[in-house]
Amino acid sequence: MSAVPNQAASASALPPGVTDPNYKPAPGRLGNLSVVQQHALEKFKKELQDEGKFVPERMDDALLLRFLRARKFDLPKSKEMILNAEQWRKDFGVDDVAQNFEFKEGKEVDKYYPQFYHKTDKDGRPVYIERLGKLDVTALYSITTPERMLKRLVHEYEKNTNVRMPACAEAFGHPIETSCTILDLQGVGISQFYRVKDYVNQASAIGQDRYPETMGKFYVINAPWAFTAVWSIIKGWLDEVTVAKIAILGSSYKDKLLEQIPKENLPKDFGGACVCPGGCSLSDAGPWHKASKTEAAPAAVEAPTT
Repeated sequence: MSAVPNQAASASALPPGVTDPNYKPAPGRLGNLSVVQQHALEKFKKELQDEGKFVPERMDDALLLRFLRARKFDLPKSKEMILNAEQWRKDFGVDDVAQNFEFKEGKEVDKYYPQFYHKTDKDGRPVYIERLGKLDVTALYSITTPERMLKRLVHEYEKNTNVRMPACAEAFGHPIETSCTILDLQGVGISQFYRVKDYVNQASAIGQDRYPETMGKFYVINAPWAFTAVWSIIKGWLDEVTVAKIAILGSSYKDKLLEQIPKENLPKDFGGACVCPGGCSLSDAGPWHKASKTEAAPAAVEAPTT
């Protein structure tokens, strides 16, 4: 395909497989790298190779760039981050978890702490939904443990990286590296949340430090006034790029979600039209299942269907 507009200034070519003529990579991604960024990528890869730390089946250029962007292309810091992530993978047993972990209690856990992927947003990202307000800690920890919850989390991150996002990329004709998240705070109780704060802290650290640069859009819905007030302080601690990805919404959130997520892809509980057999939270519907590919891509994208 022909190069997308404004690509001439990039020091890197577009990644293979791009069929969407409207795709314009954001800065710091393949197809939109400055000369300095391209050199940093090449040096990053060479140093890892020279030290015997390079894992070719996993460390493609897109992944290396995620770690570079997470540390603002500071090579020593990016290298420290990825080496720490590799050591964590060994200590946690990530490959074994990805291949062999079975969360047999998932259907019961869904009743007390729904966390699930469901179809895609208009940009092709997998949509991840977490209903923190439905959390029932006593019931939850009667059927599972924090350790198994973390293993489930890592299993889902690996599936997102290796299955969901590649399927979405094929479906929409351009790279997908991020997810669109909906965090529902309706009915959240401080005492309940406090009892799972250690799990939440660990889960947040895994996402931030081991799977960096995977946040696309992030919607916090049904946010109580107290949370909104706290957010006004917290956002001052974050960089502008991160703040721009996060929207804090109250109970009038439906129109905002529908701006980003097709109505047919959004569960009915959140103002959409989707009612999956057996419940959207248990369906894992999306283009990563061949049967649902035809419903994933928006009409504007005729290329074959994070």
